[in-house]
This record gives sequence, structure tokens and C-alpha cells, in this order.
Amino acid sequence: MKPVTYKPIGIIRSPFRETRGTPIQPAAGKGVRGHVELFPEFIEGLKDLDSFSHIMLIFHLHLSRKVKLTAKPYMENEEHGIFAIRGPSRPNPIGISRVRLTGIKGNILYIQDLDIVDGTPLLDIKPWVPAFDAEENIRTGWLEKNVHKLPEAKDDGRFSE
Repeated sequence: MKPVTYKPIGIIRSPFRETRGTPIQPAAGKGVRGHVELFPEFIEGLKDLDSFSHIMLIFHLHLSRKVKLTAKPYMENEEHGIFAIRGPSRPNPIGISRVRLTGIKGNILYIQDLDIVDGTPLLDIKPWVPAFDAEENIRTGWLEKNVHKLPEAKDDGRFSE
């Protein structure tokens, strides 16, 4: 199989200068503001995006240094398979975050509820649509007993050491 290569379409800007201390999910970054600097050649693709309240940012986890197929996630002391957690040390370090879109001016998208490190390369943007993205009767595996920890959970550096 041929290698897959992606070219960033922009840069995500946030108040987080390093992974340590960054919220681990957008829900834990409630109210945190930032913006996306979309490269000028992609501005036309923003047409009608301003009519959505939330968007999905797909990005390259550029600070991820090693691949681990099992790891201890932030809200657990037990190891799980990398595909059962949302940690950054993945075979393909791709991240996704649903953020609130608060405005667009030119090539700048203003966002909040942010859990992304400043300078992260943006790969794609998609509108978030509850009818497409929310399901009923969801099982959350090992996280069911830990999800209550989310509001206080922050990156403690375990994936960047």
C-alpha cells in the first residue's frame, strides 16, 4: 500500500504552549478560547460554515513522540489498547475535537471549548451535526467508571515523556 500524506490547511492557536496542563477533551476545556488560522488558499471552503455552532477539527498531534499500542489513559491507572483510548501516542497521530465556532473573519475561525496545544497543524474541518454524530444506547467501556473525572483532568505529560 502506498503511504498516505496530508498537507495542513491551517494552524490551531490556543493558550496552551505545551501538552502538560492542557485539558484532555473539549468538554474539559469549556470556555477556553482560541482560533484557527486557515491558510489563505482554503478560504473559499469556509462558505456557509458560519451557520454552524460547532465544528470538528481534525489535526496532526505534532508533539506525539512515540507509538504505544497500550497505554494508561489520563483518567485510569490501568493500561488499555491505544484504539480503546484517545491518547496521542498512536500509529497515526491524528486528533479530533468538537469545538464551538463563535465567528469567522477572513481566514480566522474563532473557537472555544478548546483542548488543543498552540501551533497544532490543522488537517480538516467538518461541521458537527447532532443528527449525524449523536447516537442513543451508547456504551463507553472502561470510561463509564471514570468519566466523572473529566472536568479536573489535564495532560500530565505521560504521553510526551
